[in-house]
Amino acid sequence: ITNIGSAGGQWFTPVINHPEVAILGIGRISEKPVIKNGEIVAAPVLALSLSFDHRMIDGATAQNALNHLKRLLSEPELLLMEA
Repeated sequence: ITNIGSAGGQWFTPVINHPEVAILGIGRISEKPVIKNGEIVAAPVLALSLSFDHRMIDGATAQNALNHLKRLLSEPELLLMEA
């Protein structure tokens, strides 16, 4: 995990350090327009970037992991169900 949000950054491409095979970049939370219940509202959005070595991890597998993380962050009560 690497973080640029504390320095005011939002989106970035984290660089994988040997011998790691993946790294998750976390930006800052900012208010963005999102659609909820058919209406546009302001909501906190966290920027996430995942870099990974395609020789070790299939792209679909990495995306599924990132989607799972996004779901847990957007619905934290799910963390209690997974324990």
